[in-house]
This record gives sequence, structure tokens and C-alpha cells, in this order.
Amino acid sequence: MINQQVIVPRPQATEWLLHWKDRDVIKVVTGLRRCGKSTALRLAQRALVESGVNERSIVSIDLERLGFAAPTTPQELYDYAVARISSPSCYVFIDEPQRVKGFERAVDALYAREDCDVYVTGSNSDLLSSELATLLTGRYVEFRLLPLSFAEYRGARAALADDADDTELLNRYLSLGGMPYASLLPAEDVSEYLDGVLNTVLVKDVATRHPRISMPVLRALLAFLADNVGNRFSLKTVADTLTANGSKVSPTTVSEYLNALVECYLIFKAEPYDAKGRRLLQQGGKYYLGDLGFRHLLLGRDGSDLGHRVENVVYLELLRRYHTVRVGRVGDLEIDFVAEREGKPHYYQVALSVLDEATLRRELRPLELLGDAYPKTLLTLDRIGATDHNGIEQRSLVDWLLK
Repeated sequence: MINQQVIVPRPQATEWLLHWKDRDVIKVVTGLRRCGKSTALRLAQRALVESGVNERSIVSIDLERLGFAAPTTPQELYDYAVARISSPSCYVFIDEPQRVKGFERAVDALYAREDCDVYVTGSNSDLLSSELATLLTGRYVEFRLLPLSFAEYRGARAALADDADDTELLNRYLSLGGMPYASLLPAEDVSEYLDGVLNTVLVKDVATRHPRISMPVLRALLAFLADNVGNRFSLKTVADTLTANGSKVSPTTVSEYLNALVECYLIFKAEPYDAKGRRLLQQGGKYYLGDLGFRHLLLGRDGSDLGHRVENVVYLELLRRYHTVRVGRVGDLEIDFVAEREGKPHYYQVALSVLDEATLRRELRPLELLGDAYPKTLLTLDRIGATDHNGIEQRSLVDWLLK
């Protein structure tokens, strides 16, 4: 039985929310359903109290838990919040406000008050990242919450007194993913739980916005992506593969379906980038899963394609640490990731092992060709070997993930 009181710390989200505390913007936490947004708000509230904020100054509204007593109109939502304001400076947290049609009017009205600092979460079809600019133009900052990082995952397993070492934990993480509740479940129960999450996303997020989309075809497309994490492919290739498997679609339809999966955070697209010419390319992007547990669910196997699963984990970790993450090219050679923050790139290569000299030279070559002074890192599963190759840092993947 799972201890329902286990709350996995989300330090990055908590620190971000506290960083924007008392600033004149609406704080919005977005992300995949069940990735921990509600918990992030609760942790931020706890941190506020620990910093000296009076508990009476915190107004927490969880529309899901209110059930039939929840406000149903923007006016009711606004009135419900205002009735609970009891000090000249209050922190108003609204979890999933999009359950109220026109919720943005209530959020705007609260934001306009002198006594409110407003925080909201969103994951469904009315508050996806793509909608924020329309609903809250110029008045918000967004934090995109991902499932647990490996460091957070290790903390969750430690709370269950799991005595597995880091290598064992990483193997589980690479197979079952990092959805917070799934991290607390026995391995044999994870797929059943994730199936419920996936069906909810497809029905409530995708079908609501795109009622003409075929759910069986969309699920078949997601399975294809799970089986081709980190591979390059054309829209025609995907369409031909799905059609051959009984799901007749055109390349145009595939493009529409891919966009639908991206906007609800089930997948992410890493755009192609000419690392030497510092420009975006038209072709050659890659797709990665928002959580590797969906690969386990859709394909039912864990032992294959370790290299691309590791690549997926690195991509998600880079999204946590950098503003932009792309896949790079140097001529005909590939750099796995070009991560950028404040206009400064950091180049990453990912390999299972470079103990073989030929493999090491192949992985280092595109980084050496760049000829610039920006940081370059080679990540591997090796726990031994050189740590520096003429300015290119070699790091153990486990150590880097736990940084």
C-alpha cells in the first residue's frame, strides 16, 4: 500500500514560484496531466509559510476537490476567492481554473487587485501553453513542469525505503518513466496507471480541441513515436508505416496529429539546428516522449533501444536546465543536443560507452569541428575513463543527472 502522505519535493518548481513571488505577473504552471502541478503549488505554499508568510494570507482553491461545490462561472470563482482574502497582501493559488468557462476573466480580475498575488496551474484543453498568449496576453510568466527528474525520482524511491543503488534506479527510471504517482507504485502496476493517464489526456485534452481526430490512429502514432524516439523520419514515412499497419492516413494528417500530441505535452519536438552557422534548419528534427513510461505502456518491452531511451532522458533533463534545446548538425555530422540559455550554447553528445577508441573518436569529432569556446560535454554510462578531451568534458550520466 502506498503512503498517501508521500510528497515528492519539486525544488526547481518551488524555487521558480518563489522567485516570482510579489512580482506583477500571473504565475502559471503548465504541463502534462498528473505530472505534479498541484503538488508544486502545495509545496510553494508550504515554502511561503516557512519564509514567514501568515497562513491566513494564503488562499488555496482546488476546483477538482471542491466537486459539486466548486464555482461554475467567472463571477462565482472571483467571489469565492475574494471571500477568502483576509489580509492586505494575499497569495491566491487556483488549481485547474480552466474547469470554469471564461476563467481568465476571474484570474484577470484577481490579478488587477492590489491585495492579490496570483498563481494558477493548467493542463487541459483550455490552458495549454499554446493558449496562454491569447488568454493572458502580456500578464503572465510560465513554468513548464515535467515529470520527475532522476534526482527527484531517486528521492521518491528513498521515501519508500527502496535500497536499490543508482544504477538499478536508473534502469527502472529508463523503463517506467518519472510520473510522480507511478514512481511510488510497484513495477507491475505502472502500466495500468499510465493507461488511465494517457486515456484521460487523449479524451480531455486532444479530443476536446480536435474532435475529428481518430483516437485509435492517434494512439498508433504515439506507439510509432515511442518505438522511434530520437530517430529522424519524414511525415511520409510515418504515414506509410501507419497505413501499412491498418491506419490509413496522409502526411498532412500525420502533421496535424503530431501537433496535437505536442500541445498536450505527450511528446516534444527538438528542432534541427546548424550549430556552426547558428541557424535553424528546415528538416531533421526529432521527437521525444514527455515520459518514458508511455513507451513501456505502448510497446510492452523495456530491454531494447537503450541508447535512444538514454537520449530521451537527457533531452528532458536539458529542458529542465536550459531555455531551448535543439538537435545539432555540423555538416553531415550530428550533435545530439544544442542547449541554450541567454543566447549561449552548450553542446552535448550522448553515448552508452566510449571505452572503444573508435567510438570515442566518432562521438568527439562533431564537437571538435565546431571550433568555438562554448562548453562541450560528452555523457556516457561509463564510470571510468578520461574526464577531459582537449576541452571537451566527459561526464558519467548518473552523476550528471544527480547534479
